Amino acid sequence: MKDAIAKLLKKALKQKKVDLPEEEIASFIEIPPSAELGDYAFPCFFLAERLHDEAAQIAIELREEIGSPPEMFEDIQTKGPYINFFINRKNLARQIIADIAKEKDGFGSADLGKGKKVVIEHTSINPNASPHVGRARNAVIGDSIVNLMKFFGFKPEIHYYVNDVSKQIAMLVVAGAERLSFDEMLNKYIEIAKKVEKSKTLEKKVFLELQKFESGDKETLKKFEKITKTCLKGQTEILKKIGISYDVFDFESSYIDEAKDVLEKLQSKGKLKKDKNGRLYLDQSDTQLKGMMKSPVFVLTRSDGTGLYPLRDLAYTIYKISLSKKNIIVLGEDQKLYFLQLKETLKLLGFDSPEVIHYSFILLNTKKGAKKMSTRKGDVVLLEDFFDDLVAKAKKEIKARKTKGNPETVAIAALKYKILKNSPNKIINFDANEALSFDGDTGPYMLYSYARANSILKKSKKAKLNSKLQISKIEIPDLSDKEIELIKKISQFPRVAYDTFITLNPSLIANYSYQLAQIFNEFYHSCQVLGSHEESFRLALVDSFMHALKNSLALLGIETLEEM
Repeated sequence: MKDAIAKLLKKALKQKKVDLPEEEIASFIEIPPSAELGDYAFPCFFLAERLHDEAAQIAIELREEIGSPPEMFEDIQTKGPYINFFINRKNLARQIIADIAKEKDGFGSADLGKGKKVVIEHTSINPNASPHVGRARNAVIGDSIVNLMKFFGFKPEIHYYVNDVSKQIAMLVVAGAERLSFDEMLNKYIEIAKKVEKSKTLEKKVFLELQKFESGDKETLKKFEKITKTCLKGQTEILKKIGISYDVFDFESSYIDEAKDVLEKLQSKGKLKKDKNGRLYLDQSDTQLKGMMKSPVFVLTRSDGTGLYPLRDLAYTIYKISLSKKNIIVLGEDQKLYFLQLKETLKLLGFDSPEVIHYSFILLNTKKGAKKMSTRKGDVVLLEDFFDDLVAKAKKEIKARKTKGNPETVAIAALKYKILKNSPNKIINFDANEALSFDGDTGPYMLYSYARANSILKKSKKAKLNSKLQISKIEIPDLSDKEIELIKKISQFPRVAYDTFITLNPSLIANYSYQLAQIFNEFYHSCQVLGSHEESFRLALVDSFMHALKNSLALLGIETLEEM
């Protein structure tokens, strides 16, 4: 509906010699605090300076330019500096039901990408141990972005960057971990990490292994490869449990030679310098980093000339850019400064940087309070253990409520929704019991709402005919407040989905899903469906709700359940 209003306003603004994109106009459209002020409102404050007039007068003049309200509106009024739009509710109801009956799972989608490739890199856990719960946030956000890209017509290619040239793996090599199973790897890593922290001699051995790896020592290569393979297999199998998979695994070691080429190109720019330890670094004192860092330098090599991670990351990023102009990466907030350094370096080399989504940490409630996880210190709650615990709790909850449902599906919904309902830049304090609740702002509540709606359709004789009914023949009754509220919320889905796509912020669609489920349940308690005079219409409305909620949850990577 915002899009339709934006079209009207764009035309009216052109008459005032103001040419604004529809997207910008739509961003100003608000939902008023009360029904007396309409269903949508457009504030004219921002136009006052541009048009050298009072906002209230501009509102009056724009209203005059719009003329007679189109069929979808009952009225368009001005109230001070606002233009208030009153929707024709019956027309909206008919339109939404008809659109969903036609588009079904495609409702709200758009072919914006035209099948173009988009490269999405996410997760990329160090291959040194079983992942902890905090790592799940990267994967869950990344997976949601993949779903969004598909929904809007892009062809996502999901990349997992494997850091197989790392200090973490070198430590495991020193510890002889290539003989261990995946389940044994974590304890060995914690053990060796603590020893290396206390011993300079041991730390030198670690860096010697890295040097041997980069020089191509066959025995060392085999050890690194064995540990990486074991860990990667274990990590991806765990992520698969929560419905997350990948198309391409890119290994850091593959970019050692390309990294040398990048170094040469940077040398030709005359920006590389050598510090007192013999390390090569990029002077970034003439970039935006000047005010962010005490010493804005980007160190690229060790003193022996071997490349560091940033150099290989540059080579890898340039490779991804060669695959597609549209690139997205999910990174922790602790890498914000690093990414800016990477961005400035790419700019120097003539490349645009990927779009980035930074996310904050997941804290877990413990007896000692909420805590951040650290694999190195051993302060972790493993994702696999945590998910198994969620499944066990889901089974218990389902049994206690004497309901149905797949515990794994419920557990995935609980985990993903808890992560995604929070804006990526917000810290999450994760409570498993709270996330699994069937009441309130949770994944299971959404699943239950969908299943409740489905049970209505299953009980109805007309439900079987509903798909065959001509929507135009369904009589739209005088609508109750709860029906109007539900119709309006369903109608908002395409816009919210689009805003989520543009901002790469899955919390927008997650919060919308909850609001939609909440309004449906209020409708369910207020409006009789089966056996009512309005049964045909209300069945169609219930069906429309189900498609809107299903599509919303699909963008979050959450599968619905027919029964609960």
